[in-house]
Amino acid sequence: QVQLVESGGGLVQAGGSLRLSCAASGSISSINVMGWYRQAPGKQRELVAGITSGGSTNYANSMKGRFTISRDNAKNTVYLQMNSLKPEDTAVYYCAAGSSGWYWGKGTLVTVSS
Repeated sequence: QVQLVESGGGLVQAGGSLRLSCAASGSISSINVMGWYRQAPGKQRELVAGITSGGSTNYANSMKGRFTISRDNAKNTVYLQMNSLKPEDTAVYYCAAGSSGWYWGKGTLVTVSS
């Protein structure tokens, strides 16, 4: 089992920045990949960014150049640095971890005001 706890969401003005954190606990060694997803009101959940245990990253096209995913293995934490935020980035952001199955955090709300 893997437990994930997100933090760092909040209200920010357009053009601003936020850094989300996801702390993992439990069967950490079994995790192969971690990622951030988001779900805006009335929309499907979508991938934001992912990072493998080896450090390889991938991003959704609309986030490239604005968002950066990173991990601190010593702290079992994955981060999502979000810059140049837009109102359309408003969503609940979820942390996910893949091992034998997928595990999800409860999400953290990011609201970007215009």
